[in-house]
Amino acid sequence: MNKPKLEQRLEQLRQLRSAAPNEEVVVALSKALKDRSNLIVAEAGKTIAELRMSQMVPALLEAFDRLFEDPAKSDSKCWGKTAIAKALTELEHAESPPFIRGSRHVQMEAVWGGQEDAAPPLRATCLLALVQCDDLRRPEIFRHLVDGLADPADPVRLEAVRAIAQMNGDEASILLRLKARLGDRRPVVTGHVFDALLVLEGEKAIDFVAEHLESTSNEVRDEAALSLGGSRLAKSIDVLTQAWRHSHDPEFRSVVLRALSSSRQESAIDFLLDIVRNGTTRDSVAAAEALKLHEHSPEISARLEQALLDLKSKSNSGTEH
Repeated sequence: MNKPKLEQRLEQLRQLRSAAPNEEVVVALSKALKDRSNLIVAEAGKTIAELRMSQMVPALLEAFDRLFEDPAKSDSKCWGKTAIAKALTELEHAESPPFIRGSRHVQMEAVWGGQEDAAPPLRATCLLALVQCDDLRRPEIFRHLVDGLADPADPVRLEAVRAIAQMNGDEASILLRLKARLGDRRPVVTGHVFDALLVLEGEKAIDFVAEHLESTSNEVRDEAALSLGGSRLAKSIDVLTQAWRHSHDPEFRSVVLRALSSSRQESAIDFLLDIVRNGTTRDSVAAAEALKLHEHSPEISARLEQALLDLKSKSNSGTEH
């Protein structure tokens, strides 16, 4: 299929999203799901999801199965399977077999210099979808999610963390605490674990996350600070201000100031403004930079401007003396 013709067909499928989901649309989308081009199949899946056409779930499942036949050829990059999995999720399909199959799929494809797995987005999508499946017992879902936590692909581990958080309950918290203790080769994954724990446990998780402010890994230490700030819990502000006072690392102190700013708590804003006025030159500049997160807030911007004016006045007064 030449490129202009493919683009034209893709655009036709996109235009269907503004149409009423009548029989004509059903016929067009059913035909598209059987197309040899996985891009056409993927676009059909997106259109079905947007039109909320739950009557097309059987056709989606049929296309999903077909794309596992010689998958590197029939569905390069897993674009078709991933789009269908997302459509099934959005249509609240609650039967687990397609999601389990997708969560285990590895698709090695030729790339420059060797081979590469094209299936991480599919596995990630399917893992998260397992949370909504009502034909699986809770322990069975957790077993699949534990496998996801050990996946070699970063997006899969991230979605496994999200899925565990959505499961709620003590099992989820305990499993996430274990993951935080074991760590991850990508600190951003550990950061998502911290975020999830602070949502699930609230203040009970603060001391646990705060322990990682002493991590020997600068990246994990930074993730812990940013998660505490993002939690917007009052106790987190006290923890972060103490961490800032006790640290002698300029880079970490700047991260803590950004974390405090992101909390949007009044006590944190007051703390930052005081540093702008009375801190060392380095700290004052870092605090002002952190407060620029609120540049769209007229009130905070005005308070920062006044603090900078106070600092300038103080400096001029010192020069005169």
